[in-house]
Amino acid sequence: MQELRVNKLRTFLSLFGITIGIFCIISVLATVNSLEYKLQNDISALGTNTIYIDKWEYDGGPDYPWWRFVKRPQPKFEEVKFIKEKSTLAEAVCYFNSSGISLQHENDILNGVAVYGITEEFNRIQTINIAYGRYLNETEFLRGNPVGVLGYTNAEDLFGKPERAIGKTVTFNGKIVTVVGVIEKQGQSFVGGFDYDRSLITTYRYFASIYDMKSRNFDPFIMVKGKAGIPTTALMDELRGIMRQTRKLSPKTEDDFALNDVNLFSQQVSSFFVSVNIGGAIIAALSLIVGLFGVANIMFVTVRERTSQIGLKKAIGAKKRTILTEFLLESAFLCIVGGLIGLMFVYLLAFILSSVMPFPIVISINIIILALALCIGLGVLAGIIPAFIAARMNPVVAIRTK
Repeated sequence: MQELRVNKLRTFLSLFGITIGIFCIISVLATVNSLEYKLQNDISALGTNTIYIDKWEYDGGPDYPWWRFVKRPQPKFEEVKFIKEKSTLAEAVCYFNSSGISLQHENDILNGVAVYGITEEFNRIQTINIAYGRYLNETEFLRGNPVGVLGYTNAEDLFGKPERAIGKTVTFNGKIVTVVGVIEKQGQSFVGGFDYDRSLITTYRYFASIYDMKSRNFDPFIMVKGKAGIPTTALMDELRGIMRQTRKLSPKTEDDFALNDVNLFSQQVSSFFVSVNIGGAIIAALSLIVGLFGVANIMFVTVRERTSQIGLKKAIGAKKRTILTEFLLESAFLCIVGGLIGLMFVYLLAFILSSVMPFPIVISINIIILALALCIGLGVLAGIIPAFIAARMNPVVAIRTK
């Protein structure tokens, strides 16, 4: 610490390189990891261990053969009952349909609202947290009662405070829906999916009484969640056989439906971010290399300045490992101080970015441990050659050096 205080310019130059290096690599890793965490959470919101039965395949891409799927029949409400009866691996099965609407309460109108018509087991596949009121009950599903659960943002826009929506009525397509619950605020999703904040969830039977279900303007699908411990591949194989059976497809006829595994999206995201992390680490490591050489140069100068001190220490009995350890600890200490300053700047950056970005920047304990390990490793690498030079000095020659 005395050396740091006495040689302020040298200290600044030593710490600056390491500070910038740690700042770059940790900020990159923290941002990328936070983004991956957000995407994985958005994907898991689609359902864990869940298969979507649709006429469309969700692979996408520039060469997506939409003409193969456009004439396929849409999943039918009746097929849900058949799947429940035949499947031994499914824990929950739900039919889902949706439409864009304008929602009205008295003189206030909201555009761009999504109404979801769902069956009983939707909340066993999706996590629906209710902030105020309650969720739809079994009787309302069976009778198709005109009740619904409103999204948090919709409730705010229409009633000022979300809790005021409970018991009120809203109107769309000339039909009245009584609000029995308000969904907890979800936030923006990066992968599409269900926009709960701007939605109205109602029973499928009531939804079907409003719209013509034979219209091709709808794209319904069936959601099937597997039992705990059941591989999605086994669930897909069973569902393929059940769907072919219910649609009476001959063995030579190809499937006229798609089985989309949500877990594949998560795996694709993970593999993508592995490459992103490697690329980001390589780019940020360049800054650390610059800092490494900076600390090494400073340590060479330090050894040169303290040559006579080294000779005196060796003359009174200091061993080589003592001198070696002294300079390695000093080099590592320099890097740790620089790294801590870099981490402080990363926390400041994370605080600023979290307030403007649609997801929070989180610095995990693993990243902090990585930063400290990098600092110690860099300190040892930067100081190893100067420390060896100091440890091998002849004490007589060193004492005479001015």
